[in-house]
Amino acid sequence: MRLVKIVSLILLVISCFFTNIFASGGKNNYKSTLGDTIQDFSLQNVDGNFISLASYPEAKGFIIVFTCNHCPFAKLYSERFNSIAKKYSALNVPLLAINPMDTVVYEDESFVGMQEKTKLAAFIFPYLQDNLQSVAKDFNADHTPHAFVIWKENNQWIIKYTGAIDDNGAEDDKVKNYYLTNAVDDLLAGKKVHEPETSSIGCAVFYRK
Repeated sequence: MRLVKIVSLILLVISCFFTNIFASGGKNNYKSTLGDTIQDFSLQNVDGNFISLASYPEAKGFIIVFTCNHCPFAKLYSERFNSIAKKYSALNVPLLAINPMDTVVYEDESFVGMQEKTKLAAFIFPYLQDNLQSVAKDFNADHTPHAFVIWKENNQWIIKYTGAIDDNGAEDDKVKNYYLTNAVDDLLAGKKVHEPETSSIGCAVFYRK
């Protein structure tokens, strides 16, 4: 079983490698936005409704994950997204998944494709389409999956964490460092995030000119 997982991971790396090469022509020049202020936004959810940060007046913060339908690495996290959303939405830290992919470059990133992905993965959180890529640019999201934690300070939303979800995409039972949820736990405890920025692997976001 372990050999199968290792082979699967190698295939995922190869697949994502070629996806990244294809996307590099319009790839954003990533720079950290840690500590930046994020403006509210309104994006369409797969159910047809529009959702903004203001849709959650009791929220202490948000887990924002830029993800998509086709990326092999993003697919590894579907069940973990649901687990994270279930736990932290109850603590007033909702998870919002945002798809920033160019639907011209990637046909399977269409709104209909997102709806199918939501049904297949049984997502329990909003899956929003950033068809103008404006929100992804505000966060300076670089790839999928790319996770952020924003927190409310003086009525502003501040980026407190950016990077990986955890340290083992291929084998969730082998995870040792839960970077994303550790950051949320620190903030809920009134502490500074002890590891506010990490590196992660994923498929590049192709930004239109």
